[in-house]
Amino acid sequence: MRKVIFTVLVLSIQFPLLLSANDYLGLGPRAGYYKTTDADNGEWMIGAGLRLKMGFLGFEGSIDYRAEKYANGLLTVRSWPVMASLLIYPLPVIYGVAGAGWYNTTFDYDQNKMVTRHIEDETSQEIGWHFGGGIELPLGKKTKLAADIRYVFIDYDFSEVPGSSELESDFYAITITLFWGL
Repeated sequence: MRKVIFTVLVLSIQFPLLLSANDYLGLGPRAGYYKTTDADNGEWMIGAGLRLKMGFLGFEGSIDYRAEKYANGLLTVRSWPVMASLLIYPLPVIYGVAGAGWYNTTFDYDQNKMVTRHIEDETSQEIGWHFGGGIELPLGKKTKLAADIRYVFIDYDFSEVPGSSELESDFYAITITLFWGL
């Protein structure tokens, strides 16, 4: 285990030194707004992102926190998606994005609104897919601001909620991330 930790530490220190002058590695906070197809309302989310840009290709990893309500507040879905994305830059400041996410999700049922029976809260993991596009603007020598819109396809199982067989959980998200160069 010590060897693994030592190797990861050495690589994380050396990796930024291996980048060429035109490459970029940045880390920073992100915030956004998203609206699920059948959720009661759109909601805000927060998170963090790590972006590596090498010429016309880029890679991004991110983690967010989000929550939305369904069926007039009967169900609250809280999610911590961990996403990996490939970015393609046709122009230096415009990119297309596609990737996958691992959605750690908690289904929280409001027992006060349950009419027929008690349903236990549950936590599950789902895989979702996303695509979209955005812009990345330099704000200085090592700081960049990225704004994008992504469409996410995920299939939550709402079978426990009476009358919810038709609920859709796909959503769009508009995010802004401030990257500081490492």
